[in-house]
Amino acid sequence: MRNRSLSYTALAAVGVLALSACGGDPLENGGGGGGDAEPGSITIGSADFPESQLIANIYSLALEDAGVEVSENFNIGSREVYIAAVQDGSIDLVPDYAGALMMHLDSESEATETDEVLATLDEVLPEEGLVRLEAAEAQNRNVLAVTQKTADEYDLQTFSDLEPHAGELVLGGPPEWIDRYNGVVGLEEVYGLEFADFQVLDAGGPLTLTAVTSGQIDVANLFSSDPQVEESGLVVLEDDQSLFAAENIVPILSEDHLTDEIEEVLNGVSAVLTTEDLMEMNRRAADGENISSIAQDWLSENGLIDG
Repeated sequence: MRNRSLSYTALAAVGVLALSACGGDPLENGGGGGGDAEPGSITIGSADFPESQLIANIYSLALEDAGVEVSENFNIGSREVYIAAVQDGSIDLVPDYAGALMMHLDSESEATETDEVLATLDEVLPEEGLVRLEAAEAQNRNVLAVTQKTADEYDLQTFSDLEPHAGELVLGGPPEWIDRYNGVVGLEEVYGLEFADFQVLDAGGPLTLTAVTSGQIDVANLFSSDPQVEESGLVVLEDDQSLFAAENIVPILSEDHLTDEIEEVLNGVSAVLTTEDLMEMNRRAADGENISSIAQDWLSENGLIDG
């Protein structure tokens, strides 16, 4: 049985994304945390954007099918918030992205390839009271995207091509990007990019997509698994100095809540989840389908739950 603290559709997620940029504490407003769960149960959280909610739904449905008592506390916020929530017991499990989590925990790391990133995580996670399970092949990297018009006007193909023009351009992304090395800080340190302005939007969601396609911003932080990037005719610039590390999806747990059963179920999910799967599920979510239904379909199609 799953105890749902919120109901999710792609449309509702858009509204929540807009609210998340304004602050608030979802842990106070939605659902029980790990500290309220029954012994042997697990509370699953997610970040504040639809793909994270989708993956959290996949974990939740798969664990429920295996007989694990599951509670949900989705849409918690940024990594800074939800990792702290796992550490303090408000939640027990969250999907995350390997490279971004590595940089959050070890900002000095220079690892970029999947094997190196995962090895770094294995070194730093135990110190945080956390454990990772098997990483999926599926990745969702941060990207910088511009319109074809902007690319043509400034002859942009790579991040480095932005350097002579950044002072004329407006960058848009989530609020946490202001202080992240895997964001504004790293763009300045690695590439020397000092943009004319940074507009706070959402985490690679509809606000950012609309802002760049409408000309409100010139350069957008979006995600590589978002099918709307290609469908909108945007140009994804090459990260030619590898600022953004590999972003394989990994389940992150409090080590106190790891059991053989949970490990087996979540490793089974990671073993078959691909980037192509993510893009197709994201496309369905963008079309307005219910996120939980999309997750259930994917699990059934891959033989991970009964119809």
